[in-house]
Amino acid sequence: MRRAHAVIAKWSMRMSAIVLAATASARLMAQVETEVPPVVAGARPVTVEHIKIHGAALEGNLEGDAVDRDAVVFLPPGYGKESRRRYPVVYALHGYWIGAEQWTHEIHVPQTLEGAFAQGAREVILVLPDSKTQYNGSLYSSSVTTGDFESYVARDVVNYVDTHYRTLRDRRSRGLVGHSMGGYGAARIGMKHPDVFGSLYIMSPCCLSPRAPAPADPETDKSLATLATPADSAKLAWGLRVRLATAAAWSPNPKNPPLFLDLPTKDGVVQPEVMAKWTANALLSFIDQYIGNLRKFHGIALDVGDQDSLRSDTSRLHEVLDAYDIPNTLEIYAGTHTSAVADRFQNHVMPFFSQNLCFKAGC
Repeated sequence: MRRAHAVIAKWSMRMSAIVLAATASARLMAQVETEVPPVVAGARPVTVEHIKIHGAALEGNLEGDAVDRDAVVFLPPGYGKESRRRYPVVYALHGYWIGAEQWTHEIHVPQTLEGAFAQGAREVILVLPDSKTQYNGSLYSSSVTTGDFESYVARDVVNYVDTHYRTLRDRRSRGLVGHSMGGYGAARIGMKHPDVFGSLYIMSPCCLSPRAPAPADPETDKSLATLATPADSAKLAWGLRVRLATAAAWSPNPKNPPLFLDLPTKDGVVQPEVMAKWTANALLSFIDQYIGNLRKFHGIALDVGDQDSLRSDTSRLHEVLDAYDIPNTLEIYAGTHTSAVADRFQNHVMPFFSQNLCFKAGC
């Protein structure tokens, strides 16, 4: 169980895509209904900026997703007063179905960020980039259909922030955190770009293990085949949009209009080549290729709720890191997939980066 190949030898028998703890649209919408930690007395306000970041890596995407994308930036209390001071940056990735603005409500920023600073966390700039697509999520992957969201986060967003704000332009001063689909994104982007980020916090990550295809259903295949544009998917059930999002990210096909993707079943028959591509993108399938990169991180933390269906896979990721003697921590806390993310963000995520990021030039 401690070796990665033993972990990936079994197909996951549950729907382990994207949010994964949710089984219906109503549960997904509950992502923004998280428990709010108490307001910390004496907390100083941060400055909130809503900006657009151009994605060179997203240009020409076949799905028609926006290239100029929303982002929310939180500047610490001291930013406007100390004009020569430079700050580390934490990039926080949202989950499936929600965007950057909805993510602010889920983790209750700026309140939790202000609370973290008031309780002793060192001041950083916080950036929430948006990765919501036609099918409600990019999986932070690289695809001609959706665009290269992996490079968008690691290059376009980071470069924009470094050129528009007073940042410490060093990998050791950049942290990456994400929840659910964003947890997968933080792990995927982090392990591929240790030259950009220095510390990782992975919250309830989805998409770690390979999974079995959905039961073959010719009627479902037929309904998907009638879609004339990606926008037409808005009328579909949540599960079908998950399937389309996964296909757009992991099995793109520029020769298959109008959706430019290949689905895992066709005419009720499982397509092994497509499933092989999906398996190749399950994080536990490719982590062994990036062990050297993971050794470069100053800190790696994982957490997951004890009532979260992602608990097992998150524990397996921890076991793989342990097997390679890569320092990391795993905390299994009392909660569901979404119930405690605001508390975790204030009282665990921000203190983690306070301890693991570099807060001065040349450190």
